[in-house]
Amino acid sequence: MKTALLDKVEIHLANPVELQVEWIGQEEPMMQLLACWLTVNPGDQPLCPRLVGHPGLGKTTLGMAAARKRGQAVYVLQCTADTRPEDLIITPVLGEKGNIKYQASALVSAMITGGAVILDEGNRMSEKSWASLAPLLDDRKSVDSLVAGISIKAHPEFRCVVTMNEDDSTFEIPDYIMSRIQPAIELPFPKAEEELRILRYNLPSAPEELINICLGFLQKAHDLDLPYSIRDGLNAIRFAQKLGMLRPAPWDKLFSQAISQIVGQDAFDMEDVADRRRREGQHLPNMQLGDFFFDEDSPLNPDKD
Repeated sequence: MKTALLDKVEIHLANPVELQVEWIGQEEPMMQLLACWLTVNPGDQPLCPRLVGHPGLGKTTLGMAAARKRGQAVYVLQCTADTRPEDLIITPVLGEKGNIKYQASALVSAMITGGAVILDEGNRMSEKSWASLAPLLDDRKSVDSLVAGISIKAHPEFRCVVTMNEDDSTFEIPDYIMSRIQPAIELPFPKAEEELRILRYNLPSAPEELINICLGFLQKAHDLDLPYSIRDGLNAIRFAQKLGMLRPAPWDKLFSQAISQIVGQDAFDMEDVADRRRREGQHLPNMQLGDFFFDEDSPLNPDKD
């Protein structure tokens, strides 16, 4: 394990993620993320954007693939409701000889080495934890560790992105933090041809008939804005294949069983589920800035095609 010496304090660094990933399709979100991480002059600062979208659409994969394109090591810090400020920075742990050693988080390890960090599912984290990162997310580009008694300055090549899921099991992030994690990059559901490539890439040995059954299911769900994701589809294909090895049956029957156990029986009544979500206010149209000031058909609306 690598170490770094900061103000005479030895810090043990976390290891970067070694997983190799490929981003397929949806070039616009990738371009926007890479643009956020650019600097246009020596005094410019990179942005720390947030990737937003339904669970399972590949937000973490996008962040990792963008870091790989830049030739950077990538670190992932999984945010939860229990994440404490010290979990984000430096944690004291007991060494082999009974001494205290200081373990850097994935975030701080990326800061020190000039890597890229993904704060995964950031809106599951409390305001207290976010507050400890406020100076990192503005021009100060640093964090303070009360545990180790040091201030840590980010490497000039350090890059950060926050992923956020669109569901109800999250915290509301305070405005002073939201103003620091800008802009929002929306990751929509993929189009059919892109989704087909993703399914084939991840499951090259899956039967084409089974992949097409899954594709039809996912595209119908996307059209109704239901939160069934590529991840759900991949798991359903894997499960259907495994069931078929032990108990052969037509692929449509195996996929139906798999999808019912993965996303539930609601998957067979998607239209009714979509109507219910709309009545309950769970589905709201994606609104752009112009929608708040202009009628939809107004020629002054900047979002009008």
